[in-house]
Amino acid sequence: MRQRTGKREDDVTTTDAVVIGSGPNGLVAANLLVDAGWSVVVLEEQERPGGAVWSDDTVAPGHVHDTFSSFYPLAAGSPTIRGLHLEQDGLEWVQAPAVVGHSFPDGRWGVLHRDRHDTAAAMDADTHGDGEAWLALCETWDRVGDDLIRCLLTPFPPVRGGAGLARQVLRPGGFELVREMLMPARSLVEKLFRGDAARLLVAGNAAHADIGLEAPGSAAMGLLLVLLGQSVGFPVPRGGAAGFSGAMVRRLQHKGGELCLGEPAVGVRVHDGRAIAVRTASREISARRAVLADVSAPALYGGLVAWDELPARLRHRMQRFEWDPSTVKVDWALDGPVPWEGAPDVAPGTVHVADSLDQLSLTGGQVAAGLVPDRPFLLVGQMGVADPTRVPPGGEALWAYTHVPQRVRGDAAAGSAGVRTIHGSWDDADLEAMAERVEARIESRAPGFRDRITARRVLGPKQLEAMDRNLSGGAINGGTAGLHQQLVFRPVAGSGRAETPVSSLYLASASAHPGGGVHGACGANAARAALWHHRLRTPWRRP
Repeated sequence: MRQRTGKREDDVTTTDAVVIGSGPNGLVAANLLVDAGWSVVVLEEQERPGGAVWSDDTVAPGHVHDTFSSFYPLAAGSPTIRGLHLEQDGLEWVQAPAVVGHSFPDGRWGVLHRDRHDTAAAMDADTHGDGEAWLALCETWDRVGDDLIRCLLTPFPPVRGGAGLARQVLRPGGFELVREMLMPARSLVEKLFRGDAARLLVAGNAAHADIGLEAPGSAAMGLLLVLLGQSVGFPVPRGGAAGFSGAMVRRLQHKGGELCLGEPAVGVRVHDGRAIAVRTASREISARRAVLADVSAPALYGGLVAWDELPARLRHRMQRFEWDPSTVKVDWALDGPVPWEGAPDVAPGTVHVADSLDQLSLTGGQVAAGLVPDRPFLLVGQMGVADPTRVPPGGEALWAYTHVPQRVRGDAAAGSAGVRTIHGSWDDADLEAMAERVEARIESRAPGFRDRITARRVLGPKQLEAMDRNLSGGAINGGTAGLHQQLVFRPVAGSGRAETPVSSLYLASASAHPGGGVHGACGANAARAALWHHRLRTPWRRP
């Protein structure tokens, strides 16, 4: 897909901005730049756009799986994504009957319903008093949620969002919510709730990130996701995640932007400390105003930009850059719904599988210690429940993913009867053993599950990285979400914004603040920084 709209000068393509990578951040950045009247060329290594926002039906005909990311509360809550009005370019969000469910070993469930009062009633049915605590939390979110999201997603320090949040936290409950988000997730849920259902709904969402439940700040992800889920749901694009990326591509092209698939960037040319061009295998594209890189920080620093063009202190700090854990994802085509034991009357699109709060903590600790978990925490997606257009009548497109160490030092299940040891090479034998372990977890909650499998695909760290180089070693968040690599420490100490040590070069990926998740903020922050710096460099002329 090549629509050459840039001008040609001396046989070199010239454009206002080059965006490297067509993941969600890259596409958001490109759209914001064309909205400002810039000419933009987007380079994409793969033969498809979207990065980790894509879908396919290669597992089995008629069963559409989201290949990487799925369920998009951060996108639905993002002012940047909403501001693109992608519905005008074909995006349609749909929702499962219930948002999230947590499956317990004894057949009980915790369920986040679409209506907060239904959620509260279910929590109260599990443990009296938890429903009232949930409604109080939701009321506080109503007051501060919008400003808090703006604060989290804008460049650091967050001036506008921070000012609005400061006004709101002075009201009752405001300071307490901010304090709670800075707490360890385990401490938070044990403080707010008495029952397992409410505790695991929040803690399970906290476990989407790679911060241990006992670590400060881990409550932030749990509260953010669960409260967004209560307010905007966990929506999915009708027909598959490719519809989300496709809408951003159509919007870009309608406004004159150019997308070049199958054309990876191989280097950024720097002259006098300024990024002036991007090289591919076949040409050089001159960037009059800016280069925005939706690539990981390690791929940019010392990769696309040579170390001799960068400060020595950056090279030293990048040696401490820490990836988030690896991922193994299993996709299944089923000939019927998952036979969950004690299935709730209102089916959730997303299901968490963990035995208890203790077991969830243990699993996170095993991954942090370099051990493949023996009883992995699972995030499960029922795509047919969320969007029936993705499956044949009566069928299901199911997936589950789990975290594993970037560097495997051992297997917590080694020596267990009937369990194959995983060595961490992630060859076919390791992937088969991990898939069996994941299937056993679901079978324990849904007897007869294996009998409904008609096809399966296993994507390990190597496969994920091959399909999207930003998913280095199967990491899906562009680097750890630990506090030591957030805010002014992302991707290294002294950062916190999209600007890089090279003038006119901006980091637009999840390696930049605010980090992982499909919210578009990293790309938006880079685009706005590029626009701001261009205005500063441009002499003012009286109209």
